[in-house]
Amino acid sequence: MGALDGIRVLSFNHFLSGPAAAQHLGDLGADVIAVEPLTGAFQRNWAVGNRFVDGISVNHMTTGRNKRSIAVDLKSPEGIAAVKRLVATADVVMENFRPGTLEKLGLGEDVLRGINPGLVYAATTGFGPDGPYARRPGQDILLQAMTGLAAHTGSMETGPVAVGSVPIDHHAAALTVAGILAALLERGRTGKGRRVEVNMLQAAIDLQGESVTAWLNGAERAGPRGQKGMANWFSPGPYGIYACTDGHVMISMSTPSQIGKALELPEIAEFSDKDGFDRRGEVSSAVAAAMAEMAMDEALPKLEAAGVWHEVVRDYDSLRGNPQLAHLGGLIDTETRDGSAMTLIGSPIRIDGAAAEVRLPPQALGAQTRDVLAEAGFSETEIDALLEGGAVAQTDRMSV
Repeated sequence: MGALDGIRVLSFNHFLSGPAAAQHLGDLGADVIAVEPLTGAFQRNWAVGNRFVDGISVNHMTTGRNKRSIAVDLKSPEGIAAVKRLVATADVVMENFRPGTLEKLGLGEDVLRGINPGLVYAATTGFGPDGPYARRPGQDILLQAMTGLAAHTGSMETGPVAVGSVPIDHHAAALTVAGILAALLERGRTGKGRRVEVNMLQAAIDLQGESVTAWLNGAERAGPRGQKGMANWFSPGPYGIYACTDGHVMISMSTPSQIGKALELPEIAEFSDKDGFDRRGEVSSAVAAAMAEMAMDEALPKLEAAGVWHEVVRDYDSLRGNPQLAHLGGLIDTETRDGSAMTLIGSPIRIDGAAAEVRLPPQALGAQTRDVLAEAGFSETEIDALLEGGAVAQTDRMSV
């Protein structure tokens, strides 16, 4: 049981943002049915790092839990007809194709809403449904370049860099979930279905809301990135990463006086809070020089004693040893159906203190095709005919 128990979602999603959004809904208890092509959705057959475990793509591990799978040939009349019957049983239809793709298949919103007027229809796109960029590929790193995220990451000395993960995809997923939940709430009051639209372009801007707003409203700056070790252009010194002899430390919100006294730096200990902004380069340079002379076991106690917000810069390998993450159950160690070790990331959402359960691990392609069709009212004879005719498929394959 979950908060969305009784809500059925048809997910025509691929890549990352759409499947991630659908997984959040599944974590919250919705019956999410991934409608995949006969060859499987993209994320099932492609993996970051080219890593598959017992045929399971790590991308499918990332976004495939708490979903059932049905494999349908959307180019066949029988497959389209089957999907339309499924739509009649759904509360939400989600898709993240380029604009117009489902319309070409005969599954546009107007057609689906004719079948099910109360449907919540959610489309996640790169740039929105229309406009001069509507047909462009909406890919995370390209949006990082377009929206200033790359330009504002890195340092003034070394130039812009891309964020080493895909934050825009994941933020777009969260925004899509928020829109769907709002539309379901309204439908509960009015009975009216709504169209929810999220585009990655605006998601990328929203992700940077604080800094973009400051920049567009005239905040003083020397450039789009931090200087002399600063993590950004808008915070007071010494906000950033500093090297010790045996590692790196991130220093967060701190006044020049506070950090100056902590590290015994008289040249900045008398600086005002305003100097933290106006003379941030001096602050950062002084802190960098001091930290470079110390090992971690010397620097960290000094920062801790002075109440300076800080954290050791760690890699993913440290996550298993993070006691708070362990307390929250943030990593789920389980096994593939063939017995190999598999680690999933737990849902970050808790309701009444409880995290979402993994009701279904990532499923094989079309694993629930027969069950889903039967629930939609198809007879055994009809299901057999669809399977034999190749309009749908049920397999035990994790990838092609």
